[in-house]
Formats: sequence, structure tokens, C-alpha cells
Amino acid sequence: MYKTIDVRNTQIPRIGLGTWQMQGITCVEAVSKALDLGYRYIDTAQIYENESDVGEAISTSNVPRSDIFLTTKIWMDKVGPETAQKSVEASLKKLKTEYVDLLLLHWPVGSVPLDQQVKSLQAIQKAGLTKMIGVSNYTVDLMKQVTDDLGADIITNQVEYHPYLSQAPVLDFVRQRDMFLTAYCPLARGRIRAEPLLTNLGKKYDKSAGQVTLRWLTQQDRVVAIPKAANPLHIEDNFKIFDFSLEAEEMLEIGKLARQDERIVNPEWAPEWDKENDKSQAA
Repeated sequence: MYKTIDVRNTQIPRIGLGTWQMQGITCVEAVSKALDLGYRYIDTAQIYENESDVGEAISTSNVPRSDIFLTTKIWMDKVGPETAQKSVEASLKKLKTEYVDLLLLHWPVGSVPLDQQVKSLQAIQKAGLTKMIGVSNYTVDLMKQVTDDLGADIITNQVEYHPYLSQAPVLDFVRQRDMFLTAYCPLARGRIRAEPLLTNLGKKYDKSAGQVTLRWLTQQDRVVAIPKAANPLHIEDNFKIFDFSLEAEEMLEIGKLARQDERIVNPEWAPEWDKENDKSQAA
């Protein structure tokens, strides 16, 4: 089974560890456990206030830094040209590394012109502080502005994506542009555990509803999932999804679970999200 996807000659792990709301020893132990199990994608952000914890786990791991795909995100009040690079330099010190593999703008910000944000991101990349750049929580229209109008070579859009929320417009866009989608909240914060379709498929494959969901996501073209987990058993279970495959009809049935406005993460500063009527995007 494939555990990575090839995007622009870069191998991106299909499953990663999300670290939102994990700090201190809990975060250090979770990242350490994940790396020991074989995870090679670790996701953090400035606003999580755990970059130092992630950095400690990575620096004390037996896994070479070059084998780890590390992502962090610039928070909304740091995206300006005067603050972006300084904030990333501070992040790198906390992470105990000279670079991150992927740097994202965490949310769309209207108070700073988008071209300035993008130029800052590109300058950081040119300085060698990140290998790749991308965005998070961006709509298709915003992605078009970044790629078409501003010419930025972004590689991903990290968005909420699970069986109850269609991301067909974003998926279509990233597939057309040789990008990938990074799915956060992939287990809908546990809501999928009670879904009959997923639990029944779990019985068929001797897997949990969560494992079926993560397989559904990572079996899709150009999709990577980063479930958050602190419990060692959950970290291990989330990684054990590459020893089975869902049938095409099962993929479609899970895709049909998508509902209108079934969004978990929707703060007041969120953009006007893409609308999607076609719920069968997971073919």
C-alpha cells in the first residue's frame, strides 16, 4: 500500500500527526510515539504554542530530521511584511531546526493586502527557511488569487475535511494544479464513531470507524490526513490504515454522508466558504 504521494517530485506522507491543543509533556510524548511508530509528517502552528514541544520530540528522536516532513503555520497577526519572517525565525528556534518542510498562512487575513502576505511567504522560502509554501482555510477563489493573480507556487491547502463535509471544489482545484489537500479534523472530532456505515465497514475489514474514515481520505487522489491524537493507542490505530483498501462503491457511499453546513471549525474570521452540491467527490 502507498504511504506517500508524489507531488512535484516530493514524497508527502499520506498520514500525519496533528498537534492542536497538545502542549508540554503530552505533546512531546505524542510526537515521540508517532515518530517511533513510523509517522513522518508532523503538523504544528505558531498559535498552538507547542512548537518548542514538537522541536524537543524531533530533536531527541532517532529519526533523522531529513526524514521528517514538518509543517508550521504563520498566525494571523504575523502575516505582514514586517513580522512574517521574524515570526518564522522564532518558530524555527523553538522547533530546533533550520527549516520547515512546509509553511502555511494559517487563515485568510483581510487587514493585510494578500499580495504582501504572499510576497512575505515567498521571501521566507527564498531565504531557505521553508522548502515549500501553502495556505490553510482558503477558498477556491482565494487560492486562484494566490496562484493565478500573484503567481505563488503553493503546494497545499489545509482544510477541514471528513465524511460529513464535502471539499469537492478544493479537491478539484488542487488536483488541477499539481497540489494536494491536507485534511484536518478528519475524524470530525469523534462524530464518525457512531456512523452506522462506517462502523459496519469497520466490522467487514476488522477496523474501527476511525480507521475506515482515514483510509477513505488517504485512498483519495491528492489527499493527506493529519488526525490529532495524544493517546498512544489512538496514535497507533490511526497509522494502521494501509493494510486494507475500500472498494470503489464503498468510497462513493462514504462520500454521500456529506451534508450542507456540516462544518466544525467556523470561527468569526472565517471566509465565505465554498458551496458544493455534489456530494460524491470521493470517487
